[in-house]
Amino acid sequence: MGSEVKRMRPRATLAVVGGGVIGLAIAWRAAETGWRVTLYDPAPGSGASHVAGGMLAPLSEGWPGEELVLDLGAASLQRWPDFAARLQQATGIDVFSARESLTVALDGADAADLRTIADCVGRQGYELRIIDRAGLRAAEPALARSARLGLLAADELAVDNRALVAALRRACAGAGVDLVERAITDIDALAEEQVVLAAGYSSAKLWPRLPIRPVKGEILRLRRRRGVAPGPSRVIRARVHGRPVYLVPRADGVVVGATQYEAGVDTTVTVGGVRDLIADAQAILPSVAEYELAESAAGLRPMTPDNLPLIGRLTDRVVVASGHGRNGILLTAITVDAVLAQLEGNQLLEAKSADPQRFTDEKERR
Repeated sequence: MGSEVKRMRPRATLAVVGGGVIGLAIAWRAAETGWRVTLYDPAPGSGASHVAGGMLAPLSEGWPGEELVLDLGAASLQRWPDFAARLQQATGIDVFSARESLTVALDGADAADLRTIADCVGRQGYELRIIDRAGLRAAEPALARSARLGLLAADELAVDNRALVAALRRACAGAGVDLVERAITDIDALAEEQVVLAAGYSSAKLWPRLPIRPVKGEILRLRRRRGVAPGPSRVIRARVHGRPVYLVPRADGVVVGATQYEAGVDTTVTVGGVRDLIADAQAILPSVAEYELAESAAGLRPMTPDNLPLIGRLTDRVVVASGHGRNGILLTAITVDAVLAQLEGNQLLEAKSADPQRFTDEKERR
């Protein structure tokens, strides 16, 4: 349920720096509301957006102490159906790849964690459903027999990240966004009246005081071969030997992710990462052993110290929309609404926890 935004005065100019899913979405919607938009990126859609799993799963990741992260994600999930419908109307592309998420426990400790998540999320007013062993078999017959308990999030979704990038690029073209494929090294050199900084981990290079760091994540794309059992119908999540793993449906198979390394600016795919992802995916869904390993890739998530993004004004001219970590696609819908509100001189209350000044204010108090 996206917020309504007033139409800007004709031909007001806006620069969007960064051409991932968030930058493309902001550019498209701003152009629709009357801004004359130029988007700058040397290779639009080629960064973290290109290798994302595409889960819209804030409830399944709920945990005590991260209530603000849950609330922000849930508010964005609520906006996603309208956002996707508007995008499909503009482009003819349906970006959804799955509905519902199922988190699976393989042992007693994992089962206890699922109950903790259910209790935490329930206290915040959201609903998750515990599923027993028989229910798991009925929901996803291909799951490993060792799966003993499940947690179903019926309202969660998943999108095909590459279809989403393609749709947003088409929507931008249709709305008149001028796409300039070059890197920006100095925001002050831009001629536009307003600037939105949405360059992922590179945002900290352009605005050094931003507390954003790159965190490496590897993913696999597995393609189902002829005669092999179909993959899951919904997102499957689990923890294997302490490592989180997810399987996200695609039309031709599944995306498996994701490792997480504090490795700086490094997008090489490691043997160990591929080995662990395959082993963990097979522990949950044994049939993936017969799938084709179609692709391995790594991206850099823009992380902040508290796992909340930075969305809001840095100056009278510059708005930041970065630091979304592993939830960039999930938070796209609310980020667009929050940035459009900022450009109109307003604040979206549901995104208040993402105010970038929270770190500045904390330093000043000290």
